[in-house]
Amino acid sequence: MNKRMALLLAAAAAALACATASAAEWTYAAYMAAMKESGRNTTITAADWQAIQDKKPKAMKLIETYLKERLGSADPQVMKAFEQVPREYFHYQYAEKHAFAREAYEENPKPWAIGYGSALSDYLGQVYMTQVAKPTPDSVTLEIGTGSGYQSSLLSRIVKRAYSVEIIEPLGKAVSKIFSPLGYDNVSTRVGDGYYGWPDAKDGFDIIIVTCAAQYAPPELFKQLKPGGRLVIPIGQPFKKGQFLYIYTKDAQGKIHSRKDVGVFFIPMTGEMMKKAQLTGADAPQATKP
Repeated sequence: MNKRMALLLAAAAAALACATASAAEWTYAAYMAAMKESGRNTTITAADWQAIQDKKPKAMKLIETYLKERLGSADPQVMKAFEQVPREYFHYQYAEKHAFAREAYEENPKPWAIGYGSALSDYLGQVYMTQVAKPTPDSVTLEIGTGSGYQSSLLSRIVKRAYSVEIIEPLGKAVSKIFSPLGYDNVSTRVGDGYYGWPDAKDGFDIIIVTCAAQYAPPELFKQLKPGGRLVIPIGQPFKKGQFLYIYTKDAQGKIHSRKDVGVFFIPMTGEMMKKAQLTGADAPQATKP
């Protein structure tokens, strides 16, 4: 290959890389195209979209401060994931079929109803759960309660593969269409009862995050947790105060250890959990404090 040909090939490669980066850039046009591809309506204007972007740096600073105060540090991977994932894209009311992207990055984070009895959790809680789950690039994760899809999207920017189960069929089917337009090809979702996890996933999971309040940790989730894995789950009675986040770990011998973490408030886990709410004694999952 002569020098001229090598220079031409290098220039072509640089142009292709530039075009690819440009195509991946999150712009108003990219937002509108992704919303259309995912089959969702939006009336957000270019000015609205820019106003949303202008609020994001302040939200980033709030998250950093929040994580440092509660966990001692803000994991750079978690911060980068929050920066990469466009939260406004997930602010959508599925039952009423309208976007409320203007509310993304609010100064006082709170949960938002997204239809069918489900909610998009506040972003401080979501980054907190992400960090305590300790995801790594080699992790395979499972989320119980897909909801808006935001939690699994955050994880997908860090981990090898992210799975998610949603029990509400119309929500689960609609949300399954939102990942591809963003290029998130390492996320798999299904409609089903999260009480049973994802039993046919090969080799189980390094991390399981439950984003609805269970009355106890479902035994099937412990079975699907790999040795060394972590289960992050809110436990408490439906629609009542006194819910707490619990962090379970499985050691190399398969023994389960538990730690009670912060107080939380989540919508309840439905399905089989409600039918077996009195699971106690020998049938209940056993754990020991580390």
